Amino acid sequence: MNRKVLWAVLVIGLALVIAPFAFSMPSKAAAGERMLNGFQPIMQSDQVKTTAYYYNDVFVPLGTVTPMLSAKNVKKFQNYLAGFSGMQTDAAKLVPMLAQALQLTPAQVQAMMGKQLPTMAAMLRNLPQMQRDFGGLLTTMQENVGIFSQVPAGLVHYKPLVTTMQANVDNYEQVNSLPNFRLFTWFFVVPGVLLMVLSGWGLFYTESRRFTLHTHRPASTH
Repeated sequence: MNRKVLWAVLVIGLALVIAPFAFSMPSKAAAGERMLNGFQPIMQSDQVKTTAYYYNDVFVPLGTVTPMLSAKNVKKFQNYLAGFSGMQTDAAKLVPMLAQALQLTPAQVQAMMGKQLPTMAAMLRNLPQMQRDFGGLLTTMQENVGIFSQVPAGLVHYKPLVTTMQANVDNYEQVNSLPNFRLFTWFFVVPGVLLMVLSGWGLFYTESRRFTLHTHRPASTH
């Protein structure tokens, strides 16, 4: 074989061996394999469907609710809560006033209200608990106004992620079915070494053999 061709083959083989390491292919291939393994659970078809369900059917509708949980509305609800205190004070005066007007005892008034106005009577009895519950809810709203205000922007931000996941389920499955990425380096190194050995054999072994044969050839007699 032409020596120029053998030298070219040797250079190509050397390049195949050096290039993967020059481009950090072993570490990058290992990182790619770790990434595929990491995404494998969440990129399964059923998991992507679940993710899309939560986004479209839970979080998107929630985005229409969160504007109601604004600082302006929280202040409005705080005024309502203040009204509970006043109502509780007035309710404490209601039974004695009715008792005096109807010439009944407070116990008789409460019994009468329990029969004729059961809903109102129950509400008056539960006013303290209602105030505590409403106050706890309002405190939670107030502490999270900033978070609620970011929900619409968060929905816009995550929509491309969900859409991309849905569109790439099949693509991910095909890429994940490839051989282990850590083997890719050897796909270059092994052929490169073979080319170097073959070309080196043609360049050096055969040449040395010719030289040996030439030096040991018996001198011709005349």
